[in-house]
Amino acid sequence: MGGLLFLALAYFAVGQAAATRSEAQTAADAAALGAAMETRDRLADEWLANIAEPDTWLDIFEGRAQVPNACWRAAELAARNDASVECEPDGLLGYTVTAETNDTVGDTIVPGTEDQTATETATAVIDARCSFKPPAEDAADDELPTLSCKGEDWELEPDDLLDLPKPEDLFDVHLADS
Repeated sequence: MGGLLFLALAYFAVGQAAATRSEAQTAADAAALGAAMETRDRLADEWLANIAEPDTWLDIFEGRAQVPNACWRAAELAARNDASVECEPDGLLGYTVTAETNDTVGDTIVPGTEDQTATETATAVIDARCSFKPPAEDAADDELPTLSCKGEDWELEPDDLLDLPKPEDLFDVHLADS
C-alpha cells in the first residue's frame, strides 16, 4: 500500500513539473509571436508610409526597413503569462525568446523541486506574403506595381488608396520549427 502511495505521489510530482514546463512553453510562444507580430505591424506601417515609392518596397518586405526592436512586446506578453524572458532578434525577420516561469514546481516528494522553475525557448518568424514587379520603364511616374499576396492581387491606384492590404495580408507570422 505504501508503495502505491509513493508511486501516486511521484506521478503527481511529474505532472506538476510537466505543467510548469508547459507554462514556460506557452509564455515563450506567446512572447515570440507577440514580438514578431509587433514587427509585422511596423513593417506594414512602413509600407503604407512609402506606398508611393515602390523602390523602397523590397527592403520593407525583406525586413531591411528601420523598425524598432519589439522585444518590449515579448516581455509584456511573458509577464502576462507569469514569466520573464530574454529576447533577441533572430535575423531580420524573427525573434528568439527564452521564457522562465516565475512560479516553481512546488513542494513534492522529490527533493529540490520546491525552487525549480521551467525554462523554454521559442522562435517566431515573419515571412513576406507578397511579391511585385516594378513598373515598366515607360510607365507613368505615379504608377504603382500590382502587389501579389498569396493568390490575391492588389491593383494599387495612387489616387484611390482606400482598399489596401492589412498587415496579415502582407506578412505571415508563425513559430519556427525547433
